[in-house]
Amino acid sequence: MRFPDRPLPQSTEFAETCAHLGIALQRHETHEAVWQSRQRRVPILGAVDIVSRGPVWHCAAAPKAWLNQVKRPLILNADGIDATALRAAGFWPLVTPATLALLPLGTPVAMRGALRQKWRNRLNRAESAGLHVTHNPLRDANHWLLQAEAAQASAKGYRGWPAVFSAAYAVANPGAAQLFEAWRGSQRLAGLLILRHGSMATYHIGHSAEDGRKTNAMNLLLWQAMLWLSGQGVTRLDLGMINTQDAPGLARFKLGTGAARHRLGGTWIWHPCLTPVARRLPRFMAT
Repeated sequence: MRFPDRPLPQSTEFAETCAHLGIALQRHETHEAVWQSRQRRVPILGAVDIVSRGPVWHCAAAPKAWLNQVKRPLILNADGIDATALRAAGFWPLVTPATLALLPLGTPVAMRGALRQKWRNRLNRAESAGLHVTHNPLRDANHWLLQAEAAQASAKGYRGWPAVFSAAYAVANPGAAQLFEAWRGSQRLAGLLILRHGSMATYHIGHSAEDGRKTNAMNLLLWQAMLWLSGQGVTRLDLGMINTQDAPGLARFKLGTGAARHRLGGTWIWHPCLTPVARRLPRFMAT
């Protein structure tokens, strides 16, 4: 059975990476859906299955039937399931929904036409600034971009993807981790790592030096990545979460590509001890 595009955590490539790292990941498939899960021990609750950005549905009516079949403790980062259905199935809300930027890919003319004016102007300036872009599969587990991401995550206090995951993805899925770098002569200005998975791809890591920001190097890198991915038959690029309050500049950068906002369903837990109360939650607590 053919299922729609799968986000990174639900992709075959993600499963191959986990296998390479020795992380147990279970694949499940029914007539209605396909999903991947891993298990974690949670204090007090014990063993809990975790499903991120899944399941991937075969039809619009599938979520309700799937939810009613849940019998084991489960943490679900829901996508495509509304809060009413989750509450009715006895899920308890943990984290409010995040919003992603999803970019449809097409012909160069169509993609350029979808760029917002300010984004297009920055791209025009970058294209006329004498920069050049290199593009290769990621091969170095100690690549400067992976180190820069780790340092930035530590400095800003957020949890990014560990370098070992990125390196393992490249090894487990040859050619699927694509590295784009912008240069001015011998000076490296910025880097971008894209992960391909099926007919989708994910903006995984991006980093720009000060001169890279001044020359709009990231606009040029992302544009070149869009062109290459489209030429490879990729139909959607996941640009990751957007947060207009805490990171408005990054949100504008992502949405300026013509990407659409996609609101996830939040993070929920199903546990037999919580189910009776969860079904009676006030509506404002389950949205």
